[in-house]
Amino acid sequence: MAITPLYSEQELLAKVAKRDEYAFGLLYNQYNKKVYGFALQLLNSEILAEEVMQVTMLKLWQMEDGLTAIQNLDAYLRVTSRNISYNMLRRLKLEQNASETLGREWLEEHNETEEQIILKETKKILQEAIDALPPQQKLVYKLCHEEGMKYEEVAKKLNLSPLSVQTYMKLALRFLRTYIGKRTDVAALLIIFKLF
Repeated sequence: MAITPLYSEQELLAKVAKRDEYAFGLLYNQYNKKVYGFALQLLNSEILAEEVMQVTMLKLWQMEDGLTAIQNLDAYLRVTSRNISYNMLRRLKLEQNASETLGREWLEEHNETEEQIILKETKKILQEAIDALPPQQKLVYKLCHEEGMKYEEVAKKLNLSPLSVQTYMKLALRFLRTYIGKRTDVAALLIIFKLF
């Protein structure tokens, strides 16, 4: 016996357009694994696929006005997650190329001892930055980056929404980049982020 849903997809989209969190939760639960699986096929990385899924669902939530114009939500989410994945791959490739080039140039200019001293100082600054994070951001950062947990796992563990976990991570990473950027030179910054 088939179970009929309480709301059609169009009804849920209309409710989400009016900022109905319950309706968004229903859509999120229905599509998050599909979006994650599709992104995982493209990226071959659970962490990146998780981020793509979160960003895709966040875009859906933030869309408001255009939501009711979506005729096929599955196709819309596929295209959106594909575009986000491709943009992420391009950005990562550019960052990798820049990191390799700058890292090579920097290593050629500095001897091993200098590098070790700077690396040690930069790690110390990174730890200071982590310690300076607000408690919730610090906890989410440690669970995601140091323990390797996925956003959904952290959300369940801390009884938060995945969207809140993503927001805390974005704020934490932005703070860490700014904090470290003000206290180290660019080459050391690239090395430390490559190591972590």
